[in-house]
This record gives sequence, C-alpha cells and structure tokens, in this order.
Amino acid sequence: MGEPFQNVDRAVMQRLELALEAARAAGGVTLQYFQGDQLGTTAKADGSPVTEADKGAERVLRAAIEDAFPDDAILGEEFGEAGGTSGYRWILDPIDGTVSFVQGVPLYGTLVGVYKGDAPVVGVVHIPALSETVYAAKGGGAWWIPGPAQDARPASLTDTSDLAGALVVTTALEYFDPETGEDVYTRLARACKRTRGWSDCYAHVLLATGRCDVVVEPTINQWDIAPMACVLGELGGHLVDWRGVHRIDGGNAILTNAHLKAAVLGVFGAAAGAG
Repeated sequence: MGEPFQNVDRAVMQRLELALEAARAAGGVTLQYFQGDQLGTTAKADGSPVTEADKGAERVLRAAIEDAFPDDAILGEEFGEAGGTSGYRWILDPIDGTVSFVQGVPLYGTLVGVYKGDAPVVGVVHIPALSETVYAAKGGGAWWIPGPAQDARPASLTDTSDLAGALVVTTALEYFDPETGEDVYTRLARACKRTRGWSDCYAHVLLATGRCDVVVEPTINQWDIAPMACVLGELGGHLVDWRGVHRIDGGNAILTNAHLKAAVLGVFGAAAGAG
C-alpha cells in the first residue's frame, strides 16, 4: 500500500489488507439486495431490522477471516462471538445503518475493526453504494478513498475549536432517552452552530474527512464504532462514551476532532450528569 505503511507491523498490515478486501466483498453482497424488493427483512428481539443481506455479508467477512487468520477471534453483529488464541480480535458490522439500507438510502456501511488485546490496530468503514472508504492502521495514518476509481488520500479532521462554530451530526432524536437524552440534544443543538442527521457510520466518514466536527451516538453497540477507535487514534481525534471514558462498549459515544471533546462533555455533564 505504499510508503505511508512502511512502519506498520507486518501482522497488522496483513490484517488491514484483508479487512479492506473483505469489506469490499461483503459490500458487494449488500449491493445485490440494495434498492431491491427482496430484502428478506425481519425484526430482532430489540425491534431493529435485519435482512438477508446482513447475514450474507457477515458470512463473507467471517469466511475470509477464518481462512486467512484461523486463530483470530471474531465478534459479529449477526452471528456473535468466536474465540481465538492469537491475541487479535475482529469486530464486524456487515450493514451499519440497516434502516438506511432498507429505505434505499446509500448512507449505510460495512465496518471492520481489528484489535490486538485492547488496542485498536485496524479500522475500515466502507460505504458500498458510494464506493467510499475510510481506513487506518496503527502507525500508518488514516486514509480516504472518496469514490469509484479514485486514489486514496490522507484523511483529516477539522480544526474547529469552538463548539459554537461546530457542525454536530447524530442519527435521530428518537434514539435519545426521553427522560434525559432529549435535554442533552436540546442543549447541544443550542451550543453548536448546527446539527444534522446524516446517518450512522456515514457520520463517522464525514468526521474523518473534515466534513463535520462532532458525532454524537445516543445508542450504540461496539461493532457500530469499532473501526473508529483506530481511525481517530491516527488522526488525533477522540472517541469516548458520554462520561468521557475511552471505550467502544459504553452504550453511547462521542466522536470529535482534536479540540472539541471537553466542550461537548461539558454540555453532557450539565444535561445528563456526566463525569
């Protein structure tokens, strides 16, 4: 992948290469169903939708990983956890933004994160319907492929340092807890320049490519944000839960550029008792 990755650990580099290849292959599976009339949609126990495309795409991801790295652990949204002995763990979301996918909106993605122990070492966010990809490897920087037949270019965050001038992206008000979360949303909307609802993982792509300043996730699973720990780590940004803890399994998340974490947490602390 060229000069920028010369200092990346070989084992990590191999996993990045597979993550990119497998994400594109799984994304191809989703495109066979996208905007079609045979989605095979059912509801999970929590009421969220799942389609045959979700399942087929995760099977492709798992098969590629199991073939190349049979000793790596895998956690996937659709098929759960498989243990491993290598110390590496893959976290997969075959379709992040299933509502967008079902509605025929192209802002859904295939997500692949790789961890060595607790440390994020690879992150890939692939948007199949737009042929857009953000990816990173520990020590190799973060990169953006803007669209079909385009070369990778460095990803970058904004330099916005004042929340009053920031664009904040979140999914939808309906995901905020009616008891406390709506107050968080209202305070945040008043504190920033503007808010938009540009959908799930595509919001993360926007953040990593300098097109928004903050992403707020009121309800999240670790596979929804697993790649972004590596991506933001390479870019100097932040991924924390609503209490300011650096974690992906806190049930909610704040993702920011290098400057705005404290300001956003200040709003959350005032509204929701965050520490």
